[in-house]
Amino acid sequence: MHEEIIMAGFGGQGVMSMGQLLAYAGMLEDKEVSWLPSYGPEMRGGTANCSVIVSDDLVASPIVTDATAAIIMNKPSLGKFQDVVIPGGSLFVNSSLVDEKCGREDIDIYYIPANDVADEIGNSRVANMVMLGAYIKKTDIVTPDSVINSLKEVLGPSKAHLIPINEEALKKGAEFI
Repeated sequence: MHEEIIMAGFGGQGVMSMGQLLAYAGMLEDKEVSWLPSYGPEMRGGTANCSVIVSDDLVASPIVTDATAAIIMNKPSLGKFQDVVIPGGSLFVNSSLVDEKCGREDIDIYYIPANDVADEIGNSRVANMVMLGAYIKKTDIVTPDSVINSLKEVLGPSKAHLIPINEEALKKGAEFI
């Protein structure tokens, strides 16, 4: 197994957190991982993306040029990253914020209303977890339990009360696959 993922959206959408959680979950499962963030000078509202590699083999470089998947949280990111996905790869699009369709026919495309789902479960900030839930359901790259265990480590005891809503968001995202 060797997955190279681009995650992209606006600053503040949890793109970096989503990538870190996936990489950390991979480490918990004794996989080789890489996480490489990239964002503009504007922390909130500016564009942000990260590259994540999860593999059974050593990761030679953290740079992703030919992604097996892309998780797209906003419209500008769709235009920038849809062509980076290799033929046969997967594209996950937050259809709550992206009203445009991808014109490619050589990849699997999943339109997931992540913001709408997050609002339905009571916290708009878990839209990233909805998207991550869909991705891990499609690829089986890591288990949902590993992501939840990663959350426990990342959030710490002071924010442990947020784990149930994040777990629910993962499950809701998986239902779209």
